[in-house]
Amino acid sequence: MKKWMVVAALALSGCAQINNYDEAVKTSAPVQLEGNWQTVKASGLINDRAIGSLIITAQGDTLDCRQWQRVIAKPGKLTRLSDDYVNVTRQLRVMPLELENGELHYDDLVMRKVDKPTLECQQALAEVAKQPNASVIQNIEPSIMRPAVGNAEAAEAQ
Repeated sequence: MKKWMVVAALALSGCAQINNYDEAVKTSAPVQLEGNWQTVKASGLINDRAIGSLIITAQGDTLDCRQWQRVIAKPGKLTRLSDDYVNVTRQLRVMPLELENGELHYDDLVMRKVDKPTLECQQALAEVAKQPNASVIQNIEPSIMRPAVGNAEAAEAQ
């Protein structure tokens, strides 16, 4: 009996490893973490034109949204693990969130708060609402891949 109480206490204190997304307790976001975050240094991205975003709602829902030649958006939730805030994606990827001097360090990315997410990440949020159990959203075309209609004609006119 005592052994089960110790195991339960460890699990509740955040010392346990997260093995199941549904068992991770969603935590409300503190004011300093809540918002739309976007990369300022692409150290963890494949190209300097790539954009990494992390959306954290007040309720603790998250969306890790990366875009370059395609958009990959991973829904998740904010939780506490060993007294630290982490993002847990539905794919069971657990990544710590470290806030330092107004910059968020997340998954080898350095991010700053922005007023609103990119258009593609806004579209990904809408897709998450339509597909509440999806572990990844990949059906959004990034603007960098869209043809620039009318640009050739405009250049010729000048």
